[in-house]
Amino acid sequence: MKIYLVGGAVRDSLLNLPVKDRDWVVVGGSKNILLEKNFQQVGKEFPVFLHPKTHEEYALARKERKSGTGYTGFSTDCNSNVTLEEDLIRRDLTINAIAQDQNGNYIDPFGGQEDIKNRLLRHISESFSEDPLRILRTARLAANLIHLGFQIAKETMLLMSIMVKKRELSYLTSNRIWNETEKALKTSNPHVYFQVLYKCKALHFFFPEIYFLYEKKNFFDYYIFNRLYDEKIILKGLSKISFFCKDVDIRFSYLCHFLSINFASITSFQQLYDKKSANVVTNLCKRFQIPSYIRDIAVLNTGFCFFLDTINNQSSKNIVMLFYKIDAWRKPERVQKLAFLNKFNSLNLFRSNSTYTDSSIFLKDCFSVVNNVSIRSVVNRGFKGDKIKKELIRLRIKKLELWRFKKD
Repeated sequence: MKIYLVGGAVRDSLLNLPVKDRDWVVVGGSKNILLEKNFQQVGKEFPVFLHPKTHEEYALARKERKSGTGYTGFSTDCNSNVTLEEDLIRRDLTINAIAQDQNGNYIDPFGGQEDIKNRLLRHISESFSEDPLRILRTARLAANLIHLGFQIAKETMLLMSIMVKKRELSYLTSNRIWNETEKALKTSNPHVYFQVLYKCKALHFFFPEIYFLYEKKNFFDYYIFNRLYDEKIILKGLSKISFFCKDVDIRFSYLCHFLSINFASITSFQQLYDKKSANVVTNLCKRFQIPSYIRDIAVLNTGFCFFLDTINNQSSKNIVMLFYKIDAWRKPERVQKLAFLNKFNSLNLFRSNSTYTDSSIFLKDCFSVVNNVSIRSVVNRGFKGDKIKKELIRLRIKKLELWRFKKD
């Protein structure tokens, strides 16, 4: 029985990147042998075992044969005669198919080290096309490694495009799609993930709402600045905001706020909430079962996009009501997040730094002013029930109005 370190741990070590998780493959072993060594089995179809001390994953070397549809349609053979090369060839990319033995020697039957040298993400064989999830994983890896100069090989991008045409993407569950997307949003360059999906024509299948933003002929042709956007501006913005903030909810919310384009539905300058655009984001989040902490900021940022952008010209009453609508008293961090996002608002792309920074600071200053109104003082004055809230609103509006008057 021989044991090899495989996958991302070997790749990242060769790239001098931090190694997060280490996976091992066992050649010439069996389920019984590992159980006798006190390994804990966690897989059934293709047995994976946890090391009794390190709890790292050890998988029996296996072969796979396509027997159905989607990413689960495989039959697996993990008998003790499966070779290391047979196990490695079933992997997706050459740089992920390098093994290292216990003496530190590399086993690289598919040229992964050469592709690392040439900064190429290249598929190993045509079997790459048997698993549609590999499209998302390759896009994510491209986002993760682009800062090192990596690009997807032309033949791999072509194969990914062919896979899209075969419509096996329809077998991917929303949970799988979001898991890969969330990981991509945590990379240094998440915009590359969406760029790759667009190039291989998969973006419209996974995220039709975001794909819409790439259609120049439909995008912002009625915009307030009478200037067309294109996907480069969107991606540049996502890249920029990702440089300043690593939070997934912020990055995702920035991307979603471009969906707030229903300015034709805004009947009044004083309108607080763009419900139509917010519903688009709500439905998007519901479809992928996106966690509430991400969904809530994305929906609020989209729905209040126009209001936040024009907040300096909004009434004190509407500003106070904004804070109530975002539940700012219980969740003050939402004010900070929305203020930060407003710095990168699509409308601000045409403005000087001083202009858009001012609206962000103004939002936080307003909250600081109205947040100092004491609830206890209202209660001590004898107000009860709903009258407490009404009096608080009145006092907060009055205090904010006075502060704005003095400020001017």
